[in-house]
Amino acid sequence: MPINHGVYTSEKATSVANPIKAESGVPIVFGTAPVQAADSPAAVGMPTLVEGWSDFVKKFGYSDDWTTYTLCEFAYSHFKLFGVQPAIFVNVLNPASMKTTVNAADKTVSAHRVALPIAAINDASLVVKAEGGGGDAYVKGTDYDVFYDGEYCYVELLDGGACYDATKVSVAYSAISIASINAAAIATAMENIELCMTKLGLVPDLIVAPGWSSEATVAAVMSTKAAGINGMFQAKALIDLTAAANSGYTAAISAKNASALSEKVNIVCWPLVKLGDKTFHLSTQLAGLMAQVDSNNGGSPYESPSNKKLVIDALVDAGGNEINLTHAQANVLNAAGIVTAINFMGGFRAWGNYTAAYPNDTDVKDTFIPISRMFDWVGNTVRRTFWSILDAPMNRRLIDTVTDQVNVWMNALTGAGQLLGGRAEYLEDENPTADLMQGIIRMHLYITPPGPAQELDYVLEYDASYVTAAFSE
Repeated sequence: MPINHGVYTSEKATSVANPIKAESGVPIVFGTAPVQAADSPAAVGMPTLVEGWSDFVKKFGYSDDWTTYTLCEFAYSHFKLFGVQPAIFVNVLNPASMKTTVNAADKTVSAHRVALPIAAINDASLVVKAEGGGGDAYVKGTDYDVFYDGEYCYVELLDGGACYDATKVSVAYSAISIASINAAAIATAMENIELCMTKLGLVPDLIVAPGWSSEATVAAVMSTKAAGINGMFQAKALIDLTAAANSGYTAAISAKNASALSEKVNIVCWPLVKLGDKTFHLSTQLAGLMAQVDSNNGGSPYESPSNKKLVIDALVDAGGNEINLTHAQANVLNAAGIVTAINFMGGFRAWGNYTAAYPNDTDVKDTFIPISRMFDWVGNTVRRTFWSILDAPMNRRLIDTVTDQVNVWMNALTGAGQLLGGRAEYLEDENPTADLMQGIIRMHLYITPPGPAQELDYVLEYDASYVTAAFSE
């Protein structure tokens, strides 16, 4: 038999499981996109993961017409201004059915190209004929081709084709129509947020619908979904009070108080913001800022986005008129549970630490944005980490293993300053025999995330002893 003469080692898998961290700062965005211009159009109404700007353009197209194509506003802000990723997008615009006919008309050819608006759809309805519309249609791929660039859909006359030297051609086509897209359509699409886990393997923790969240029906569904994606995962809904944007900050407070938004799952934003000639919903930029802050903290949402820089140069109302919000006025908005922006020290910054639950609810775990998000994040992480032990034999070893693993993670978060303290306990009085017999175990998690230091008070006093000291020998 062989002789093993020497010193040997082997390795064993780590007995303490690493936590499967829940996603933090990952938004799901509902709206419309110019998918008719996309190279690989995303499925209509389905959650689609996007890893960056070029990926968005490939799957959804892009246009500066943010009123028509609301997802483009968010993509521009998130990927270009804040440089964060990924994000999940859901487009409700369907070029196959949401279109209108544009009758044949003569178009001027410039540099062998005809420029149509980006709303033009490159399908069988696009017919190119000789000037005046007579005769047979030219052949796509032989006489002309079609491509999108910027805000245009170009019909390019091909060298060697029958119409290459034409100065005018007749073009008929179908164009995108968003007439049938309303709040109900956006709200219905939000049901598909439930598919994120099974389709993409992740769950978003921010729900955004720029241009639509101010609609009561949309905001209501956003709140419902944020309270329990797949019936278990927690998120935050970022909701704009755009309807009050023209009436000043006091009207925004009245609008919030009159709404059904005063829940911990909601973060209410006012007003609109602007960079150069581009206007953004505050929820759009706040989502990018939150993702950026989370990313800088290793994916943990324990730090507030308040007093962090936005990428804007003005606050505006819905008509584009500039709003000069004072520090005192911004604080009045905060006291009503509204997040705003302020240009007070060091440029424009997000301003506000409270969820929409404030001031009706004063429990810090519900009202402070970073504390509430940490509760969501810890809960979501525990669900994902320990899903694998469901249906395992229930015994004391299982309970001790789970308790130990959670406490190791809690200690790590505490050591990193992301918690002031945390622990998991199995309490006898929370686990009656009847429940244990039914396979029910309850673990009690105590966590204390740090709150934002939103008020610093200095007491100044004249000390006469320094006068004596200054003039003594």
